[in-house]
Amino acid sequence: MSKLLLLFVALFFGIQGIAQQKPLIDYPLPDPLETPKGDRITSVKEWEDEQRPWLLSQLEKLMYGYSPEAPKNLKFVVFEQDSMALDGTAVRKQVAIYLENDQHLLDLLIYLPRESKKPAPVFLGLNFEGNHTIHNDPAIRLSAEWVWIGAAGSLKNHPTEHSRGTQSSRWPVELILANGFGVATVYAGDLDPDYHDDFKNGIHRLYPELQGRGDNFSTMGAWAWGLSRCMDYFVTDPGIDAEQIAVIGFSRMGKAAIWAGVKDKRFAMVVSNESGGGGAALSKRMVGETIAKLNNGNPHWFCENFKRFNENEIALPFDQHTVLSLIAPRLIYVASAEEDLGADPLGEFLGLKYTSDVFALYGKEGLLDQEFPKINQPITTGVMGYHIRFGNHDITEFDWQQYLNFARENLK
Repeated sequence: MSKLLLLFVALFFGIQGIAQQKPLIDYPLPDPLETPKGDRITSVKEWEDEQRPWLLSQLEKLMYGYSPEAPKNLKFVVFEQDSMALDGTAVRKQVAIYLENDQHLLDLLIYLPRESKKPAPVFLGLNFEGNHTIHNDPAIRLSAEWVWIGAAGSLKNHPTEHSRGTQSSRWPVELILANGFGVATVYAGDLDPDYHDDFKNGIHRLYPELQGRGDNFSTMGAWAWGLSRCMDYFVTDPGIDAEQIAVIGFSRMGKAAIWAGVKDKRFAMVVSNESGGGGAALSKRMVGETIAKLNNGNPHWFCENFKRFNENEIALPFDQHTVLSLIAPRLIYVASAEEDLGADPLGEFLGLKYTSDVFALYGKEGLLDQEFPKINQPITTGVMGYHIRFGNHDITEFDWQQYLNFARENLK
């Protein structure tokens, strides 16, 4: 008999802004520890050798699509460096990464704390509108790539000098440096512009054999793949502690950060900031970003096979807690915002909570006994954390401070 974990989800009274939750509804949630034959995984060895690879193959086949193997002979060119950046508080590096045929892949912007006496741990994430938007530092190379029409300071889908620093509130560089961490970022559009063109641009054009199939190389797959190429660089840089890299993402970039953390075990910590449907939130709740909304609004994000589950979440053989479970036993932090009902805050919390049995295999404490927290009151264990803050869909200094606190306490 199939073993299903039944969730009985009630309204959480007294929490403002979470009015769109489903009261007293039960729905089947697939158990990540149940094998295809109906047996139960009881050891780390069984999980690592059998169950995790099988679940990963299901996720690739039905949701994210298959990505290329890691390319050989990447070339890293540090095209700009300043050891006295940001009034002497930082080392700034800008690195171009090329494939073996000298095909430009991406530009990586890095700030490291200048006074650090040892290799620095780093937060790595994708940005929405170009590296130059995360800080008004005039030395940051202005992106020449396409940006969406609403990008601040852009003209005819391209950045201008007026774009500089327009996303800086989401990247508190000085705060991150003051806490002893570096920060690195890549424009997602370097890897794949965020619009659907049947996968003709970005890195997809280099891998046509991975298109025209149900498990095609998706945009979410491309973004995650690109984050791993940044990790390829980190292991070569003596100023960076490549064993203490946190991959972070907000909104759709949070979805990509999760998948990067699943695919690449080199990431020591994964941070999902309001990633919503297709990220941390449970799809089977059908709240906020449903699968149909994801696929109809952004048909390039996930593979073609994922469209089978439009308005058919009940047939999905996994859910987002399954995805998050594959991050075990590494650090994971998920965050929501009170007014961000489209991301389904309760669904994000439950997506994290129901990874707890997998983390328990490794002797790690999850959130299984925790209730949905009050606003601005984070709950953490030694391996996972969650908070819901006041406000709407954004990544704020409050969010960043929680991630920094958690990383400082738990990254080893």
